[in-house]
Order: sequence, then C-alpha cells, then structure tokens
Amino acid sequence: MIGAMRHRLVLETPVDTPDGAGGASRTWSAVATLWAGLRPLNAGERVDADAQEHSITHRVLVRWRDGVSAEDRFVLGARIFEIRSVSDPDERQRYLNIDVEEVSR
Repeated sequence: MIGAMRHRLVLETPVDTPDGAGGASRTWSAVATLWAGLRPLNAGERVDADAQEHSITHRVLVRWRDGVSAEDRFVLGARIFEIRSVSDPDERQRYLNIDVEEVSR
C-alpha cells in the first residue's frame, strides 16, 4: 500500500464568508499536504446546467486522518477532486479510502 502513495495531494476545506446580501462566498483553505495513492475507477459524461461535463471517479488512499469529510476536496496541481465518500477499509484507523470525482468542462 505504501508504495502506491506517490502523489502529493493538498486537502482543502471550504470557508464560507457572508456576502452581506444574505448569501455567502466560498473559498478554500489548505488543511494539509498528504502522500496519497490515486487510482482511476470510472469515466463518463453528464449534462449539468446545459453544459456537457466529463467526469472521472478515482479512489484515493491516504493514511488515517480524522475529520476528512465529503465537504472537503483534494487538489493536485490544476486538478480538483471533490470528495464523494470516506471509509476506513479495515476499521483499524490505519488508512482511508476516499472516493472522489474529478470533473472537467
């Protein structure tokens, strides 16, 4: 497992700032840079707001870390991976399997 963790992914969490008009502006704050395995799972297309998007799902493997949720995301250079689910594969708090989706327009 450890040899597969050759990517340096930045874990980011959302920061919402009120815009004064009842809404909010979302920015992202880096939480940590983690060694991770990144394995493609599936590729497809979808239509969102009348725009065709290409999506690729991946499985990210990282060492156990508390507090990772579907609200967060990973960044690798210009690539953004939105977290869809987080699981502890052997329930021993050693690793996390994180399913993510990379969407490009």
